Amino acid sequence: TMNVEHEISLLVEEIRRLGTKNADGQVSVKFGVLFADEKCANLFEALVGTLKAAKRRKIVTYQGELLLQGVHDNVDIMLLQG
Repeated sequence: TMNVEHEISLLVEEIRRLGTKNADGQVSVKFGVLFADEKCANLFEALVGTLKAAKRRKIVTYQGELLLQGVHDNVDIMLLQG
């Protein structure tokens, strides 16, 4: 099994790849975009779990606790680190 730190670093790469920069230079991506991406689907066994771990470590931030596909597709996941 891949370790959490490694999964989080992959997640950061994918957010950078799929996301867009705002005026402040922060990168964000919609949960639905991340969830629907084929590469992400293959990379992450538990995308939501990896997101939660990244949020606990203050690497990403988003509204709410648990993200559900469909319901939370428009939730912005923002990268807190450059």
